[in-house]
Amino acid sequence: MPKTSDPTRERILDAANRLFYAEGIRAVSVDAIAETAQLTKRTLYYHFKSKDDLIAAYLEARDQPNLVLFAKWFNEANGTIADRVEAIFIQLAKAARHRKWKGCGFLRTAAELANMPGHPAIKIGSAHKKKFEAWLAGILDIAGSNEPSLLARQIVLLMDGAFSVMLVHRDASYVEAAGAAAKALVNARCTSTNNDSAQASGSMARSISSGSR
Repeated sequence: MPKTSDPTRERILDAANRLFYAEGIRAVSVDAIAETAQLTKRTLYYHFKSKDDLIAAYLEARDQPNLVLFAKWFNEANGTIADRVEAIFIQLAKAARHRKWKGCGFLRTAAELANMPGHPAIKIGSAHKKKFEAWLAGILDIAGSNEPSLLARQIVLLMDGAFSVMLVHRDASYVEAAGAAAKALVNARCTSTNNDSAQASGSMARSISSGSR
């Protein structure tokens, strides 16, 4: 889990989160983060041994909040599991229309570190995506899919593909189209009912609270 009990560490992470997400990890210097946090570089390096360490902590701090938000969108939606899976995409489209939206922080960071596959941030991003995929597979298993892991992976591909295309076109309708495709896949390959949907909500809540999304 991220070490966020220290107020000074939290200030540094908050500054890094805002700057890294807004401008990218390559464009932001340690000096800029220290200045935004209103701390000295010496203090920053006391809490984080390097910029790479801070980049990894930035993604680690985004992991559970993002998963909890996806669960919230799913749980608050009405209808079958297919409807509620689509609702995640619909909410993502709403978020993407905000002027401060800059895409998926995990994918953007991975792209900037494409020549450094062993970077700790890449491992954290991979773990985050795998948690979501496993979490979704659990829901689809409850919904009656014969191949929940494969179906979950296909939906993840739709989501991450939509993230990428939206950065190119700045058009949130792509994620809405991806959501409609995800709904069609679930409807075609699951036997979901409203009861299944309620059971899935409970399963998701438990997996989120245990950090296994």
